[in-house]
Amino acid sequence: MNLRRKNPITALIVLLFSMLLFAQDFQYGKFTIAQIHYDGGGDWYANPSALPNLLQFIAEHTKINLNMKPAKVRLDENDIFNYPYIYITGHGNIKFSDTEVKNLRLFFDSGGFLHADDNYGMDKSFRREIAKIFPNEEWIELPFEHEIYHQTFSFPSGLPKIHEHDNKPPQGFGIFRNGRLVIFYTYECDLGDGWEDPHVHKDPEHLRRKALQMGTNIVVYALTN
Repeated sequence: MNLRRKNPITALIVLLFSMLLFAQDFQYGKFTIAQIHYDGGGDWYANPSALPNLLQFIAEHTKINLNMKPAKVRLDENDIFNYPYIYITGHGNIKFSDTEVKNLRLFFDSGGFLHADDNYGMDKSFRREIAKIFPNEEWIELPFEHEIYHQTFSFPSGLPKIHEHDNKPPQGFGIFRNGRLVIFYTYECDLGDGWEDPHVHKDPEHLRRKALQMGTNIVVYALTN
């Protein structure tokens, strides 16, 4: 956010929210992922074993100081500002209230990051709701050479394809604010299914590993950019 365009009171408010946003890291010294509990009828709670497995994999392959238990957040509460990294998934409808739209806009402008993982079926409503937050921003497909694909693990062809669904290629879309990637949207990919316990979807081990590696890249990228 360009604070030079804001009056001193507004700048101070944004600064305080930015400090609150990263309180989790400074106060507790640990990072975790917060999953969004949204309204609208979609299954926000999908893939219950996914984030614990991802956090365990990250712990084994990076030096990030982690809280191994993922959090749950509602966007109309101030808890969102305790987590610099939030995650959303599901198969159905997503609906953000006016308060949630305002909170998310402030969250992003204060340095927050969202990974949205289409679990097949949330695409239309997710794009609609994000347009309420950023009506003048367009989704940009990230090129394969983007840093997010080349962090701890390298994916020279972009996102791995975990589930087929409509037989479309996986795509990674982003929304940028002032040159910073604030939302990374993994579409037609289904990373979260690949993070789940092996018996849930019976994905081959090599696909599960690719999903976990890509999830690690997203976290590492978000924490270093």
